[in-house]
Amino acid sequence: MDTWFFIDWQAIFVPSISVLELIIRGSLVYLALFSVLRLLPSRQLGTLGITDLLVVVLFAEAAQNAMASNYTSITEGAILVGTVIFWSYLLNWLGYKLPQFQRFLNPPPLLLVKNGQIIYRHLERELITEDELMSKFRQQSIEFLDDVKLAYMEADGSISVITSESKNSSPVKQEAKSKSDLP
Repeated sequence: MDTWFFIDWQAIFVPSISVLELIIRGSLVYLALFSVLRLLPSRQLGTLGITDLLVVVLFAEAAQNAMASNYTSITEGAILVGTVIFWSYLLNWLGYKLPQFQRFLNPPPLLLVKNGQIIYRHLERELITEDELMSKFRQQSIEFLDDVKLAYMEADGSISVITSESKNSSPVKQEAKSKSDLP
């Protein structure tokens, strides 16, 4: 019988590492990476920048070696994937059930601008330049800083803005005006 037709089913499906060791390795690496990523500033303002992508790729490579130490079977890979999914689900579930834990998972919005005044210490904390902030305002059709009543950096890195004009007119009134203007 030719050797290239032979399939070693045991090598494909039987783990070469203890299942408990795989779960512990996967858990430790997941929680360590989660902690590191949670503590890093949201530098790219809601986008995935080149440095973020590089971090993810390097983490994936380092994590693969740390989690499995050269695993070879499909079963070992499935156990590791299952462990990562378990921790992801568990942390999200805990965040849903426990508001205190949700604050750990997702930081509260960070005030960046109040009544047209930039809070520079908050920009510095998140490593955001004034030019980057103004770029985000222009993308939302805000030309002048004085038009910004409040601007927050959200947990996902996006910037939400409340303009000075939004306090004077509600969406309902604007909609009613536009309907009454129709012929």
